[in-house]
Amino acid sequence: MNNELAKYIDHTQLKPDTTKDSIEKLVAEAKEYEFASVCVNPSWVPFCYEKLKDTNVKVCTVIGFPLGATSTQSKVFETEQAIKDGATEVDMVINIGLLKSGEDDPVKQDIATVVKAAENKALTKVIIETSLLTEDEKIRACKLAKEAGADFVKTSTGFSTGGATVEDIKLMRKTVGSDLGVKASGGVRDLETTKAMIDAGATRIGASAGVDIIHGGSGTSDY
Repeated sequence: MNNELAKYIDHTQLKPDTTKDSIEKLVAEAKEYEFASVCVNPSWVPFCYEKLKDTNVKVCTVIGFPLGATSTQSKVFETEQAIKDGATEVDMVINIGLLKSGEDDPVKQDIATVVKAAENKALTKVIIETSLLTEDEKIRACKLAKEAGADFVKTSTGFSTGGATVEDIKLMRKTVGSDLGVKASGGVRDLETTKAMIDAGATRIGASAGVDIIHGGSGTSDY
C-alpha cells in the first residue's frame, strides 16, 4: 500500500444512483487510506462532513455538474450552500458551449464569480471537460481559469465522451505553470495510469478506484 499516493486521490462517487451504503463505504475507505478528500454530489456533503470532521480527509463536491450549462447564479448558490454544509473543495464545470463559441469573457466571469463565493473557504477546481475541446480551447480554458483566480484546473467530469490523458495533463501543466494544481479525472483506474498522470504534472487524481490504485490493482469504475 502506498500511503503517499493516497494524498493525491480524491476518492470519488458521483453516479446518480449512489446509495447511502455506497457513501458510507466511500467515507470508511477514505478514513482508512487517508485519501485527500471524498468527492460527492452536493446532497451528500452534510453526511460526509459529519463523518469526516474529526479527520484530515476533506469534503469535495461538484458545482454545475456535469454539463456546466447552469447559470452563474445557480453555481454561486450551489457553492455557498456546499460550503455551509461542510465542503472545503468545490469542482465546478465551465460553460463549455460559451467557450466553444469564443465567448471567453463570460466564461472567465462565470469562474471568477464562483471563485469569489468560495474565497478563503474552499479550494476551487475548474473542470474544463477536455474530451469536448480542441487544443486551442483547452489552452484558453486553462488560461481563463488561472486569470479568474482558481486553485486547480481539472480534466473531466467522467460523464462525457472521454477522461484524462497524459497528453492533456502535460498541456494543462504547461499552460498554467507551477501556480495552479492540475487534477486528472475520468478513467484513472490503476496504479500505472495514476503514476503516469503524476509524472505528467497532475497534483490531484479523481478516481473511485482509489483503493485498487493504492493496492496496485485495476479498478473498473469510470469516475
